[in-house]
Amino acid sequence: MLKLIMILTFFVLTLSYSAAAEETFEEDIIKTSSGELKITFIGHGTLMFTFNNKVIHVDPVSREADYSKLPKADLILITHEHGDHLDMKAVSILRTEKTVLVYPESCAEKLKEVQGSNIMKNGDSLTLIGLPLKAVPAYNIVHKREGGNPFHPEGVGNGYVITFGDKNVYVAGDTENTPEMKQLKDIDIAFLPMNLPYTMTPEMVADAVRAFKPNILYPYHYGNTDTSIIVNLLKDAKDIEVRIRDMQ
Repeated sequence: MLKLIMILTFFVLTLSYSAAAEETFEEDIIKTSSGELKITFIGHGTLMFTFNNKVIHVDPVSREADYSKLPKADLILITHEHGDHLDMKAVSILRTEKTVLVYPESCAEKLKEVQGSNIMKNGDSLTLIGLPLKAVPAYNIVHKREGGNPFHPEGVGNGYVITFGDKNVYVAGDTENTPEMKQLKDIDIAFLPMNLPYTMTPEMVADAVRAFKPNILYPYHYGNTDTSIIVNLLKDAKDIEVRIRDMQ
């Protein structure tokens, strides 16, 4: 009898541990003219969008999630070739024979043999799985490595504007407040990176946001940056809502 009780106790504890170990992520729902857009905040530069039964993964990286437990991808967007944005293991887990991939030329060596591949250069536009996409330049102006080379050179990485119904969502990738970013129009939701020394200071983010005026700003890829700084910098920008999520 005692042995049976011990086995049952172990079984219950194992189930409890498994349930506790399940990953949960913050989610927001955005209403669009064509249905609800669900944003799942996975971590760092990694996002998932769900829209009209389609799943879009952005920069999926295994260290941010167990992708075997997440929905397969209809579309995967890769911003650039760095390991915290391009992870072949995560891509392999998420892909099906119908998955479409989009990435800049810097990722082609790793992804060119993958079925469904589409290279987008800065400024290119495509419509894939029914969603209009535009590739926006993502690069450093100020922050550079020792020796003078930028962390993200001009012409290499992409940000993406994705249109969901009547909502334009801008995922900037690793970039600073470039002229191309500041000239964007009609952006409803913007994900802007804010970690040093690789991307933007909060002041750079505020400068960009005041220029192209998204309705909602999500700072992401922000590392150890104090997010209260960007909230304070934009507290007088009444038409811009700053939403802080767990995107270190």
